[in-house]
Amino acid sequence: MGQVIAVFNQSGGVGKSTLTMNLGYHLAQRKKKVLLVDMDPQASLTAFMGLEPSDLDKTIYESVMSSEPLPIHTNLHGIDLVPANINLSGAELELVVADMRDYRLKEALSAVVDKYNFIFIDCPPSLGILSYISLVAATHVLIPIQTQYKALKGTELLLSTIARVRSRANKTLSVAGVVPTMHEARTVQGVMSLQSIQEQLAKIGAVFPTIPRSVSFADASQEHIPLALYSPKHPAVPLFNQIARSLEKLP
Repeated sequence: MGQVIAVFNQSGGVGKSTLTMNLGYHLAQRKKKVLLVDMDPQASLTAFMGLEPSDLDKTIYESVMSSEPLPIHTNLHGIDLVPANINLSGAELELVVADMRDYRLKEALSAVVDKYNFIFIDCPPSLGILSYISLVAATHVLIPIQTQYKALKGTELLLSTIARVRSRANKTLSVAGVVPTMHEARTVQGVMSLQSIQEQLAKIGAVFPTIPRSVSFADASQEHIPLALYSPKHPAVPLFNQIARSLEKLP
């Protein structure tokens, strides 16, 4: 069975979708079979991968709510994708009264989990039910965290959610690591926040290489391509590759 990695942080704007897309690409380049699953109603990952969310007839919503087969779009830069759109926002309310709600995503993925080396779940920026069922479906959680003081303060809620999942619904969930993102090395806040992340969060998992803030990420996303294709010599490209190599060694 492949690794199922939930990319999770309840804060928005920390680079979850960008990280998911680029790590998926680098693992695919390393001859791994990779599936990305967009669980965010904002559908940023879906758009970044070149699909128009509003044009989609089938998304992860139908698989979670109606047990339909996963609508997998294949070979997008060597990666497969299960897209999302705004319909997924309705699932937050519908899942409240749904049977076996905690395991809906895990069940949807069960049909394909043996076909992939890695499945990445791009979680929504919330502590709600969509994030919860993503963590239940995962073998590991990868935590992107912006190198800002307020981001570090929010980790207590994030970690308590992971602990809640571990206590009952997914006792074997592991922390794959922490990825500091959007780092500004020239600011005092950036330097101090990164130091705090490295000191405080190393006890819960590996702290991976720090991804710098750069307009190139937005430009690459607008072109619907990974950073390595948009700007092969960008300093973040070898960092993504280094993280991908580390994920290959996950137990």
